[in-house]
Amino acid sequence: MAEAEAMYRRALEGYEKAWGPEHTSTLDTAWGPEHTSTLGTVNNLGNLYADQGKMAEAEAMYRRALEGYEKAWGPEHTSTLDTVNNLGLLYKDQGKMAEAEAMYRRAMEGKEKAWGPGERSERSTGNNLGHL
Repeated sequence: MAEAEAMYRRALEGYEKAWGPEHTSTLDTAWGPEHTSTLGTVNNLGNLYADQGKMAEAEAMYRRALEGYEKAWGPEHTSTLDTVNNLGLLYKDQGKMAEAEAMYRRAMEGKEKAWGPGERSERSTGNNLGHL
């Protein structure tokens, strides 16, 4: 985890140096803002911001990734649901329990539908819900 975080921090520093600290569309020129690779990086930046305690920035990244995934793959795709779960984690950390519960339930129900009950990712989301 520490190594991955260091790599994200290095990437973020490079983005900030090249584009400024608030610029979030570094990959937009190469692939476009709706490309799933761009969205994956946006989601990962949300993870990094959440780890740094930058909750507003994290939420903005997760929301951007979620909107793009919903357009590209639909609301029940597993990548969409992973981002939904990330929003649940963020809301829990902010004390927004009702919002966290809604995100966890959506993610858990979608993952159960996609993979069946008891799959590891579905269990993990259910565990998150249980900790509210």
